[in-house]
Amino acid sequence: MWVCYKIGLIFIILIFKINAVWPVDYATHIKVGAERIDQYLPLLKGKRVAIVANQSSLVKNMHLIDTLLALKVDIKKIFSPEHGFRGNAEAGEIVKSYKDSRTGIDVISIYGDSKKPKKEALENIDLIVFDIQDVGVRFYTYASTMHYVMEACAENNVQFLVLDRPNPNGFYVDGPVMEMKYSSFIGLHPVPLVHGMTLAEYAKMINEEGWLKNGVKCKLSYVLCENYNHKLFYNLPVRPSPNLPNMTAVYLYPVLGLFEGTVISVGRGTDFPFQVIGHPNLINSTFFFIPQSKPGASKNPSYKGRKCFGYDLREKGADYFTENKKINIQLVIDTYKNLKDRSKFFSNFFSKLAGNTNLRKQIEAGVIETDIRKSWEKNLEEFKNKRKKYLLYEDF
Repeated sequence: MWVCYKIGLIFIILIFKINAVWPVDYATHIKVGAERIDQYLPLLKGKRVAIVANQSSLVKNMHLIDTLLALKVDIKKIFSPEHGFRGNAEAGEIVKSYKDSRTGIDVISIYGDSKKPKKEALENIDLIVFDIQDVGVRFYTYASTMHYVMEACAENNVQFLVLDRPNPNGFYVDGPVMEMKYSSFIGLHPVPLVHGMTLAEYAKMINEEGWLKNGVKCKLSYVLCENYNHKLFYNLPVRPSPNLPNMTAVYLYPVLGLFEGTVISVGRGTDFPFQVIGHPNLINSTFFFIPQSKPGASKNPSYKGRKCFGYDLREKGADYFTENKKINIQLVIDTYKNLKDRSKFFSNFFSKLAGNTNLRKQIEAGVIETDIRKSWEKNLEEFKNKRKKYLLYEDF
């Protein structure tokens, strides 16, 4: 029996090593929360444990699930977020519950009919471990998943433990603060587009600000990263989701994500998603790409098989963010001006992504970038002051 398990474990490790291929250097001086086993293993011993995890939940080159099983932790359930436990589901694709063939553990979807663990799913659980790599952008849904798991824990007297990971966009705060009438799963809280917090810091804010339903608070604990602070640029060791394949895409995501609320393609269906933008009717451009079906990332991308003219941001596009430490909103303004029929540029989804209707109106009215930024200042300053109360690491 042990021989079979050992062979299976070696196979799993090899699979995750393949999945962890990433075209950047691993920041070895930073130790993520999951790697600090001595800090949290005593909390798990003798407990019935559930894990919220995906393909990014690594302890060096081994998945957290396999690490904890080898340490005899009693894992009862795995909760699966957007993109699935193994990280191979498309954005927005319904994730189904199933039994994991590698471990025999039940995997319960919290990205389907219900985005919150149900009471019956928590009946034999003492503690939930949350270990997912976030990218620090309001409309990236893992923070919303964490909110609902925290809420379920608070309502069912279950402990909640965050194994923290660095925020690759944690070196700045920028963008419009969301108006609560636009609250949805792609943005539940009144935070800017880029909030500059790790998930442990964010969880602390959710809990203490009373943002959980009826103001309930969960029994929150966390294991911090070692040698991390908000001044650092952190290279992710594994892609956080199928369409963020490298650090260029991660840095560009805060602004390119806004284009998902327009008719503009962000390169889904190419080998460089979230590193290019384009449209068949974009003018003043010679660069083009042709989206194709990419199972596991984009099965049916916009403008499949059609030439999309636009901008290649792969070489210099990310430099703006690391050098200026702010969102390049000028990119949205310029692209809007270069579409033949501007009346079709925006969809209603844009307001949910932006967190207001004002940004769309400003761009349509020809408001310049500096004036758009001025309209964010008051709310941004208020958020920054609030954020200071919940920081767990040295700030930028």
